[in-house]
Amino acid sequence: MSTPSEPARGERVDNLLALTEPARAMVSAGALAAGYPLLRFAARGEPHPVVVLPGWLASDVSTRTIRRWLGTLGYPTVGWDLGRNRGPRPEVVEGVRALVERLADEHGTSVSIVGQSLGGIYARRLAERSPHLVRQVVSLGSPFAGVTPRERPPSGAGMYRAYRELRAVEEVRPARALKVPSTSVYSRWDGVVDWRTCLQEEGPTSENVAVHASHLGMGVDPAVLWVVADRLAQPRGAWRPFQRPTRFGLRALFPAD
Repeated sequence: MSTPSEPARGERVDNLLALTEPARAMVSAGALAAGYPLLRFAARGEPHPVVVLPGWLASDVSTRTIRRWLGTLGYPTVGWDLGRNRGPRPEVVEGVRALVERLADEHGTSVSIVGQSLGGIYARRLAERSPHLVRQVVSLGSPFAGVTPRERPPSGAGMYRAYRELRAVEEVRPARALKVPSTSVYSRWDGVVDWRTCLQEEGPTSENVAVHASHLGMGVDPAVLWVVADRLAQPRGAWRPFQRPTRFGLRALFPAD
C-alpha cells in the first residue's frame, strides 16, 4: 500500500487537531454504535491468544471495547493487567513479556499483540527481542519511527514532551520492518503524534494502513476494528496485505490511496 501524500501542515493545523481530539474520538464512538451491525461481516480466523496493550497514561479500561469485540470473534483476548501505562519501567517491560510467554505456553501457540500508541511500541520491541513468542503485531497510532532502536522511550512527564516533539519532526524515515507480520494503523489527522512517525518499511509481511480516526479514537473506530479483525484472521504463513472492504459502503471508512 503506497504512502499517501501529506496534508498541509503547520502549527495552526496541529493545534486544531489536538484541540478536537476528544470530540473526534466521540464521533468514532458514535460511528461504532451506528455501524456495529455491519461489523458482524468482519473476518474471523483461527482462534489464538491476543493481548491488547493500552497507550500512555491509559489502562485496560481504554481497551475494553476492542477486547470485547475480539472476544465475540472467538479470540481468547486479555488486557495487560498492569494498571495505568506510565512508561516502560522494568516491571512493565518484564510484565508484558511474562504475560505473552504465559499465554503462548497455555495455548501452545504464539500470541498476536494489538498495541495502542505507546502500547504498540512495547509490542514491536517484544517482537524484535522474542519473535518466537509473537504471531503478529498490530499497532494503532504508535510513533515507533520517532524512537530509534537504541533509545529508551521516556516515562512520566518526559513522555508528554517526547510526544509533543514528535509533532515538530522535519524528516522521519519509516522504521525497519519486523521479522513477524506487522500492520501499523495510522491517521493523517492524528492530533497527538505526527502520523509519519507511525510508518514502517513495507514488505512481504509488513504494511501501513490509513484510517480517518483521531489518536484517542483509535480503539473505538469502526474502520480500525475492521482492520484488526482482518489482520488477526490471516492464516499462519499465508499473510496478505490488507484490502479495503468493498461491501456495504465500508470502503468509505478508509482514505483513498
